[in-house]
Amino acid sequence: MGPLRSSQSPGGQRLLLPPLLLALLLLLAPSPGHATRVVYKVQEEQPPNTLIGSLAADYGFPDVGHLYKLEVGAPYLRVDGKTGDIFTTETSIDREGLRECQNQLPGEPCILEFEVSITDLVQNGSPRLLEGQIEVQDINDNTPNFASPVITLPIPENTNIGSLFSIPVASDRDAGPNGVASYELQAGPEAQELFGLQVAEDQDGKQPQLIVMGSLDRERWDSYDLTIKVQDGGSPPRASSALLRVTVLDTNDNAPKFEQPSYEAELSENSPIGHSVIQVKANDSDQGANAEIDYMFHQAPEVVRRLLRLDRNTGLITVQGPVDREDLSTLRFSVLAKDRGTNPKSARAQVVVTVKDMNDNAPTIEIRGIGLVTHQDGIANISEDVAEETAVALVQVSDRDEGENAAVTCVVAGDVPFQLRQASDTGSDSKKKYFLQTTTPLDYEKVKDYTIEIVAVDSGNPPLSSTNSLKVQVVDINDNAPVFTQSVTEVTFPENNKPGEVVAEVTASDADSGSNAELVYSLEPEPAAMDLFTISPETGEIRVKTSLDREQRESYELKVVAADRGSPSLQGTATVLVNVLDCNDNDPKFMLSGYNFSVMENMPALSPVGMVTVIDGDKGENARVQLTVEQDNGDFVIQNGTGTILSSLSFDREQQSTYTFQLKAVDGGVPPRSAYVGVTINVLDENDNAPFITAPSNTSHRLLTPQTRLGETVSQVTAEDIDSGVNAELTYSIAGGNPYGLFQIGSHSGAITLEKEIERRHHGLHRLVVKVSDRGKPPRYGTALVHLYVNETLTNRTLLETLLGHSLDTPLDIDIAGDPEYERSKQRGNILFGVVAGVVAVALLIALAVLVRYCRQREAKSGYQAGKKETKDLYAPKPSSKASKGNKNKGKKSKSPKPVKPVEDEDEAGLQKSLKFNLMSDAPGDSPRIHLPLNYPPGSPDLGRHYRSNSPLPSIQLQPQSPSASKKHQVVQDLPPANTFVGTGDTTSTGSEQYSDYSYRTNPPKYPSKQVGQPLRLSTPRPPPHPYHGAIWTEVWE
Repeated sequence: MGPLRSSQSPGGQRLLLPPLLLALLLLLAPSPGHATRVVYKVQEEQPPNTLIGSLAADYGFPDVGHLYKLEVGAPYLRVDGKTGDIFTTETSIDREGLRECQNQLPGEPCILEFEVSITDLVQNGSPRLLEGQIEVQDINDNTPNFASPVITLPIPENTNIGSLFSIPVASDRDAGPNGVASYELQAGPEAQELFGLQVAEDQDGKQPQLIVMGSLDRERWDSYDLTIKVQDGGSPPRASSALLRVTVLDTNDNAPKFEQPSYEAELSENSPIGHSVIQVKANDSDQGANAEIDYMFHQAPEVVRRLLRLDRNTGLITVQGPVDREDLSTLRFSVLAKDRGTNPKSARAQVVVTVKDMNDNAPTIEIRGIGLVTHQDGIANISEDVAEETAVALVQVSDRDEGENAAVTCVVAGDVPFQLRQASDTGSDSKKKYFLQTTTPLDYEKVKDYTIEIVAVDSGNPPLSSTNSLKVQVVDINDNAPVFTQSVTEVTFPENNKPGEVVAEVTASDADSGSNAELVYSLEPEPAAMDLFTISPETGEIRVKTSLDREQRESYELKVVAADRGSPSLQGTATVLVNVLDCNDNDPKFMLSGYNFSVMENMPALSPVGMVTVIDGDKGENARVQLTVEQDNGDFVIQNGTGTILSSLSFDREQQSTYTFQLKAVDGGVPPRSAYVGVTINVLDENDNAPFITAPSNTSHRLLTPQTRLGETVSQVTAEDIDSGVNAELTYSIAGGNPYGLFQIGSHSGAITLEKEIERRHHGLHRLVVKVSDRGKPPRYGTALVHLYVNETLTNRTLLETLLGHSLDTPLDIDIAGDPEYERSKQRGNILFGVVAGVVAVALLIALAVLVRYCRQREAKSGYQAGKKETKDLYAPKPSSKASKGNKNKGKKSKSPKPVKPVEDEDEAGLQKSLKFNLMSDAPGDSPRIHLPLNYPPGSPDLGRHYRSNSPLPSIQLQPQSPSASKKHQVVQDLPPANTFVGTGDTTSTGSEQYSDYSYRTNPPKYPSKQVGQPLRLSTPRPPPHPYHGAIWTEVWE
């Protein structure tokens, strides 16, 4: 410990300064009224009367002829009035308990400020003010601890080797090296090879992380118990440990991820409750419960949890307590996002909220004594022999706001011989110190007292101001003040006392004599106790003037003044602490005159339905309250301690929507006191009832004539839902049975209207499936069957009843709409038309085939047509001499064959090598026939066209044998001269495609006796005499 600037030698001895150097230092010392800042360092928890530093020795201030007085720094410090040595007191300096060090950031020093005034007793001049700081250094007096003795850490079983999992950090109230320094992991043999420890450092300090070093198998081992040890860096170090239980869970693939690694926000002080500060947002790539995220504070200070509220589901941070920048200017904390998977994963984000200043604080004017001048009840007694510019008070003007709102201007109002002079150069705009000093000599005989009013105005918009006053009494000189035997007296006094009872008695003495030693006692209590106590001026006996109430105040601090009768009078003070004992004089009190809670129906039994708060103004057992349910029928119970009301039954709003009962609160006093309060439980609706169809019934029907107008209401569906609110709001829709779109239903009215004109196919029964749904989540619905019979009349009720019965037996996904026979008859007509069309098509095909065949046969019977000239004759009739003679003898002539029209040439080729014909005898005595094949390859050309022979062909000549034949056929075959016939009488020849029914034979037998004519001859063709060159003439008589 010691000052930053020391006046001691390295060996620790104080330096003895020569007189000349001392005089020089005195000349260079700060002039009266100017402040000098002094800095010391001391470790916390030092014993009483430990020397912190010496103002005279360390900073060269005089150590004789001066009075040192501690102005600010009690009760932790005291100052020796002659040497200026600063010592600790009975009140130990606990770094962790100092208010100034409660909300410090890591690394910031803990500063305890003090002020000491130095008054020159020789010259009786104006005092000098010293402002000092003591840096309270931390010692290792706190052990680091985990938040819980058992830490549960879930890890998925398929975690990759090398994965890291954060372990909740330990906290240490100490700081710096005495804070948390290291972590150590101790594992058993089953977990030694599976887990390791790594310590990372971030802005929040050291973060222990568990390393997975092996494969985890939940079926083999579902949990591991490890020991984690934390140790600080003190000397000697302090340590503690906790059980780290690792549970192996199923897989949760993705951890939540914040959209920002850190969030910053500004919050105006005095923001209303519920004001939105900032919303943190994290996303999770999983699905289902693994993607549902809960938000929570992570290692947030108590003040953050008291002032801010974090919505667990949305991450919205709102104000829940009064925010005052003057108490806390920055809120720094972390938010944890954790999913709801079976093996939850989490992420963390830093949030910094800066509290913006509002000009909500007027300047504060504090007037206190300085040096030898003391103030009592706003009165300063100043000896008339003080010099000019003597300080009679130290005025400290401060503003708790910041910036322009804290820039304060201070002046003395009125015409008084006093002025303000700045006492310190180290002050800021928000905190200034002035000496209130005299400007002229005081004269008791002229003016015995002054009322000095001081006005302070800040620079806010609008500006705020405040005033304070000091009464200065000018007195004669009196050099001894009264002294009390005990400076502090503490007494205990019961409440509900009778007025006038004695509380305590104080005694003081005065070293003076005469009237200066005659003492008068008086009280200068705080304003709240001013009218409660009185003191006997002669004896110092303190009495209570009224009955005390501990619930209004538990203790009183009375300042007792003993003044002598000297001129001027001197006085001494003492403090009397009055502690008020409690009596059971207050009934328990519920925070509300009545409670109303709303709960959802169908909640499981023993679910919390509400919470009540009861207080008792008494203390101890008199304030211990027990809660019970009055008119207890077993439906509800209440938890003492939390005030939570639990239900013993599951609510059904449709059976009972409201429950009313009373709660009784009884304290533990003797005799006990009680209070009652009414509780009402309102059951909220849940969508647990489906709509109920009231009309029409499923078996009813309605006649709908074809003349019904469009838009006319043809039926009405009505339904009810015993739920309430949106759960009872119904919508109507047609779910089936409307394939033609004939009908439409009002979604809210349930009225069914005709939307299209009725046609013949629509006649018959229509079954509409109407779905009635509520708007609950999830919605429920009911189904109604609406039967509409489209017909002129209802004469055939038996048929209608049959259709209705069929409708009730038919599944709802099958439409019943109109006359089914209409469609069937339409289908039968289509089928009949198709059959007739098929028959006609087949008949036409058959007729076409017969016609084609007939034409071909006719062409075949007609033989080869004559009339086309060829270069050579294939067959030519050769006249016989005998025949000529025979004919002449008989007097008959052979008729010349009539020429026939020639057949048109067709340019086809390729049949020469494939067609054959036969010369054979069909029956004895028949004429020879030439049988030509009828079956020949496709594409074969006509044999009667363009055949050429390489050698002359024999001619076949037929002569009639029977001139008496009743009918003669003449056939002319127009064959090309190139035809080749192999051999006489050969059965294989080249023939025509045309089939000829005439037969030929090479060696015909004799004709029957009734036939007269020449036999068939085969000869070499020669030029015929007939003009039809190249034709074969054949005459056949039948």
